[in-house]
Amino acid sequence: MRIAMKVELTEAQREQLEACATGRKISVRVAERAKMILLAAQGKTDKEIGADLGVWRGTVARWRGRYVDEGLPGIEHDETRPGRTPKISARKIKAIVTRTTQQQPDNATHWSTRTMAAVVGVSAASVRRIWQAHGLKPHRMATFKVSNDKHFTEKLEDIVGLYLDPPEQALVFCCDEKSQIQALDRTQPGLPLKRGRCQTMTHDYKRNGVTTLFAAMSTLDGNVIGQCMTKHRHQEWLRFLRQIDRSTPKDKELHLIADNYATHKHPNVKAWLAKHPRFHMHFTPTSASWLNMVERFFRDLSGTQLRRGVFNCVPDLISTIEQFIDKHNRSPKPFIWTAKATDILAKVTRARAKLNKMQSV
Repeated sequence: MRIAMKVELTEAQREQLEACATGRKISVRVAERAKMILLAAQGKTDKEIGADLGVWRGTVARWRGRYVDEGLPGIEHDETRPGRTPKISARKIKAIVTRTTQQQPDNATHWSTRTMAAVVGVSAASVRRIWQAHGLKPHRMATFKVSNDKHFTEKLEDIVGLYLDPPEQALVFCCDEKSQIQALDRTQPGLPLKRGRCQTMTHDYKRNGVTTLFAAMSTLDGNVIGQCMTKHRHQEWLRFLRQIDRSTPKDKELHLIADNYATHKHPNVKAWLAKHPRFHMHFTPTSASWLNMVERFFRDLSGTQLRRGVFNCVPDLISTIEQFIDKHNRSPKPFIWTAKATDILAKVTRARAKLNKMQSV
């Protein structure tokens, strides 16, 4: 019968092991091994120690022998293991990554794990693991648009300056229209949410008309001035400007941020603005609606009220929108702009350089 190696400890060694066994900054594995040695020093067998700590007795015998031969360093460090030899070579992995990023399959616009597996001769699971390791997601695509506005830099600095350093004794409003909001009614009633089943809604619908929401959001406190109208011509824009004029203190200058929609620059609109000098218009660069923070409010409106809404008529839709704005204004919260104009400009410059490089190829 194999006899376990005897462990004898000095007082200093015992204190070291006890510190390892109870230390908060010691790894769990090292603490467990220290407990094994302390129990072995008490004369317990490997089988008894294994039963006490819930480990295999062979594990106890290994660390007992390591401690006897090497002392405390023997249980603090694990032996390096070569690991299993990979079945897929580094060359093939590189080929899969290259094919994924630089080529297309014959009958599709992008690769799937199965189509790639069929071409390179490995399993779909292996392709999936390789893509995950290299951060590749061929099934996803993000849209973008780089502004070609010749005065992009000036407009960017102007608007970001209003966000980060607004003028004193003035109010800044982000203005825009959310046009063609449809009053959609479903053809059949859906089922409500319940355990194990999501809410259901028919894929088809009935159109009951549209409305356009004109909105101006204050960058100071997030309060929103809103008005629904049937159309979005310059006449409706003028009507909305008059509402802003009535809804704000007369002693405040007003800085309005809007996009380059022709309605905002109509001659009649310019004439009205000339008669109301406290209004100052600031236009975003073309293809840069993301600079207008009211778009964030529109996203909340669509996500929480409109996308799943069921509306029998346009007045029902307008009532829902007005209730949403009223509830928002009871405890408004401003959206905090943090990006600096220089950081945005650097990112746009890199994007333009990349586009120019790809177009020249």
